Amino acid sequence: MENIIKHFDKYLPLGDNEKEALTSRLTERKIKRKQYILQEGDTCKYFSYIVEGCFKTYGVDNSGKEHNLLFTAEDDWITDIDSLHKERPSKLFIEAVEPSVILQISKGDLWFLYTNYPKFDRNFRVIIEDKYIELQNRLLQTFSTTAYERYESFLEQYPNLTNRLPNTQIASYLGVTPEFLSKIRNERSVK
Repeated sequence: MENIIKHFDKYLPLGDNEKEALTSRLTERKIKRKQYILQEGDTCKYFSYIVEGCFKTYGVDNSGKEHNLLFTAEDDWITDIDSLHKERPSKLFIEAVEPSVILQISKGDLWFLYTNYPKFDRNFRVIIEDKYIELQNRLLQTFSTTAYERYESFLEQYPNLTNRLPNTQIASYLGVTPEFLSKIRNERSVK
């Protein structure tokens, strides 16, 4: 619980009563590698804070090909905001890339915190705005930059994940084949 309290300290620090309200509504879960916390067709019920580990959020197209949208690791939040807010089946999968520990809060408990402790409303608004900016930048990069530039951006955004993720996952995120990713890495190491 200490990690999540420090996380909120980056925004609006919580008072003792707010810390207690938060921690009493969180559920800790240990997640195995390749275990899902959300699957396509299920309705997302939680916001999840990652204490340890790494997750990928992805969709699968009609031909069965996986498309990684984002990676989320320690000290960050993950959810399917569309499914959570609109209470409709998700189009996404959220899967652990490595063994992980998460803290989850349900939508109802989150709304309770928003209503009764205004700092949570502000903190989560900033968290969601940051995620929106991240996805907006990713979308722009997808259709306006080269694969080489997307890889450089990936390294900048996820400096600690390069050695934790398989090439196939990074390639899917970049929209290239694993072979092309190897070529990019080789050319980069020659420079």
